[in-house]
Amino acid sequence: MRARLAAVAATMLAALACLTTPAAGAPPRPIDLQVVGSDAWHSEPDFGLQWTNPPGASLVAVHYRVRDPLGATIAETRLSWVTDGIAVVSMPRAAGTYTAEVWLEDTTGEEGAAATAALRFDDRRPAAVAPPEVPVWIRRTGFPLTVDFGPPTGPAPLAGIRGYAVAIDSSATTVPCAAADRCSVAETTLRGGPANGALTIPALAEGTSHLHAVAVSGSGMKSVTSVHIPLRVDITDPVTHLHGVPAGWVNHPVGLTASATDAGSGMEPSGPGSKPFTAIRVDGGISTIAPGAIAATSVFGDGTHTIAYYGRDAAGNVNDGGKSNGLANRPPASALVRIDRAAPNVAFANSQDPLDPERIRARVIDPLSGADLSRGWIGVRPAGSGDRFEPLPAPPPTGDELRVRWDSDAYPPGEYEFSAVGFDLAGNATTTTRRANGTAMVLQNPLKTTTALRAAFAERVTARTVPFGRGVRVSGRLTAGAGTPLEGMPVRVVERFAAGTSPATRVSTVRTESGGAFAIRLAPGSSRKIETSFDGGPTLSRVTSSPLSLRVRTRVRLQTSVAVAAIGGAPLVFRGRVAARPGEIPPGGKSVQLQFRLRNLPWAEFRTVQTDRRGRFRYAYRFSDDDSRGARFQFRAYAPAQDGWPYEPGSSRPAIVRGR
Repeated sequence: MRARLAAVAATMLAALACLTTPAAGAPPRPIDLQVVGSDAWHSEPDFGLQWTNPPGASLVAVHYRVRDPLGATIAETRLSWVTDGIAVVSMPRAAGTYTAEVWLEDTTGEEGAAATAALRFDDRRPAAVAPPEVPVWIRRTGFPLTVDFGPPTGPAPLAGIRGYAVAIDSSATTVPCAAADRCSVAETTLRGGPANGALTIPALAEGTSHLHAVAVSGSGMKSVTSVHIPLRVDITDPVTHLHGVPAGWVNHPVGLTASATDAGSGMEPSGPGSKPFTAIRVDGGISTIAPGAIAATSVFGDGTHTIAYYGRDAAGNVNDGGKSNGLANRPPASALVRIDRAAPNVAFANSQDPLDPERIRARVIDPLSGADLSRGWIGVRPAGSGDRFEPLPAPPPTGDELRVRWDSDAYPPGEYEFSAVGFDLAGNATTTTRRANGTAMVLQNPLKTTTALRAAFAERVTARTVPFGRGVRVSGRLTAGAGTPLEGMPVRVVERFAAGTSPATRVSTVRTESGGAFAIRLAPGSSRKIETSFDGGPTLSRVTSSPLSLRVRTRVRLQTSVAVAAIGGAPLVFRGRVAARPGEIPPGGKSVQLQFRLRNLPWAEFRTVQTDRRGRFRYAYRFSDDDSRGARFQFRAYAPAQDGWPYEPGSSRPAIVRGR
């Protein structure tokens, strides 16, 4: 077959050579005959030709001829002038490869051999591009994305397929190329022919873009129909939340739920191969995976557990820390779950501190979550009573011990048992009534050395009455045990004044001297109760003496205007004052009884008056009874007891007045 084709070709070449061989002396053929633009396929039937005339030839005309694809002449023209190009060579609008022949004529009328050029014309438009396969959603690791355009779906035009013109934008109606029916070479995105339709898209913005594509023929004609493909892009991982994580340690299994949301492709399947899921991974083990947006698991074991949780959306974005398409995924979110189901160890100290026996200590040890001293407590009750334990006040917790102070002075003698309740940070609790060595936590009260305190006025009296404005001396002695004197110890002296005195209480402190003795002189004031006390110490008990009673008499003065009063004459004026400290006179004044008597007779009241706020009073009395003439009267002012008056009753010195 190849031999026969070669023979036919040789015969045709020989015939063509006979037709184009010039006569001897004829002008040479045109040099380098070319189609203007290129000899590629054209989409219009008009061509331009250009060449170079041979140097030295005497030329007078140019001839050109056009043959159809079968070799038949369809046009022949003689130009009666010399040129090196033809602007337009028109042909029928029938696709095919035509042949242009150009030859020269000299001054003798001789015609030279023809030069030939192929005129390729095809204005037929290729079929539409077959829609390429693209993912329903393109994920973050889906870039760069390769889109393969296959050959057009119909027969190819004579000019063949130059390639494909592609546009990507946000519109669904865009058509590639500016012209309605053709594309320039620059507008042809892929120029490798019909079999080289692989387009690489390096990246796209999140959201929906549209890919538009047409096939472009060898002459630049484009498909009548453009292919439009939506490119939905989701490059964001799902947002996953973990529910049920406790704030700290717990003493029970923990149920966890992860929920994922995705604003792009979502958490529901969107096509073949789309498998959205939510996952929880405990301590780097096998993940618990559930299709869709919810996954749940439980954590049981004691200890600190690392929980990783993540999701994969419908596009395939996943933050599991692995790899997708050879690219690393973002790491998952994580949380900690702490479980401790074992109770702590709680025990009292093996013995009391001899220098501070009232301090009660219980150690709380928990090797996992640790001790929670803010929740523990220590209580006390009489031994064997079966009563509820009375919690003891505790200072702010420190270290790993529960610490309280038992005010043993406030409890009667006897045996007392103690209970400690200790917690760990997970909420587990242990109750104990034992020391670390296993013995019962029982204490015998009194724990401390007992003390005795004695206080009195002079001559060891415990009650005394003094006039207004006089201070008193209080003395006493502090001893321990069987009478051992306590030297250098503070003794508190509290004076509680009668109602109406401000301030109502006065506190002084005095230290004991050698032999445990102390003495203090109390400043003047109103009637009061006096109490001395010793607060004790780590090894000495608290003690309070018997109260002392100090009564203070009211001081009142009285003056008369005259010593002799005339019967029926000018009145006798009584003036006086009740002594008091600022603020002690009652708001309505202090009542004062004016009294008189004759010799060997008792006192009798004849008038009661009220003082002003400064304690002053005044009263005028007129003698009118003749029986008073020559009588010698004694007058006095008497201040009786009164609500709000902080003094004992008192009277003035008598004033003598004779009637005349």
